Amino acid sequence: MPSSSTLTPTTPTEPEGRQRKTEEKRWHFVDALRGLALLNMLGMHFLYDVNVVFGRQPGWHLKPGVHLWQQYICWSFILIAGFAFRWGRRHNIRRGLMLNLFGFLITAVTLIAVPQEAIWFGILNFMGCAILLTVPLEKHLDRLPPLLGFALSFLLFALSYRVDSGVLGLGSLFSWKLPRALYTCRVLTPLGFPYPGFRSSDYFPLLPWLFLFFAGFYLFRLLEPLPAWRKLARVKIPLLSAVGQHTVWVYLLHQPLLMGLCMILFKD
Repeated sequence: MPSSSTLTPTTPTEPEGRQRKTEEKRWHFVDALRGLALLNMLGMHFLYDVNVVFGRQPGWHLKPGVHLWQQYICWSFILIAGFAFRWGRRHNIRRGLMLNLFGFLITAVTLIAVPQEAIWFGILNFMGCAILLTVPLEKHLDRLPPLLGFALSFLLFALSYRVDSGVLGLGSLFSWKLPRALYTCRVLTPLGFPYPGFRSSDYFPLLPWLFLFFAGFYLFRLLEPLPAWRKLARVKIPLLSAVGQHTVWVYLLHQPLLMGLCMILFKD
């Protein structure tokens, strides 16, 4: 009887065939873009821990270049999450609930381990809420032509970008101050109206970020019919495509590992 390593079936079993079919349809290039953002996040969080948490350069995170780096990372994750919404349509409710559960877990862990760096309504809670909100809104969002939907979503994102600072507008072009009453109710903090004294080391409220998620939703509709894009999307980039398929688990595990590494490197 031959060993299993010498067996060469001419047709795959049903689970193998389904897995291969899914692998062939997967847009590996999108995974690679997500993987690139994830590796950048790892590097940024490590430097943040070294410089800010362990006090090597406390003002490091205030540098303009660091802010631009941070914005690239979060914009990438949120755009891609909106872009990928339709891929997980069958499991979006479960995925949204799971991401919120993980977000609450991170809040609890940071409150206990590093209360001065506690995370309230971070990226996982935002992603979970964005998915759960888009599920009932999808049929309404689909009524807009994708180009119009993308442009409108991006405009609303730009207009609400400084909502957490009490301003609605487009930078120096024009702006309106929002009523202070919006910022006195704690339950409105997840919407983008933080109460006085609120602090979170990772804060992603629904405004403005939900509009960027919607921009990704419409970007999928714009690119999906294009043969050139569909060909590019199948391109697999070693390491990056693989890493991009496990974003949530890497996010959950990376900070405890980085903090442990810093404790070893910088212990007195």
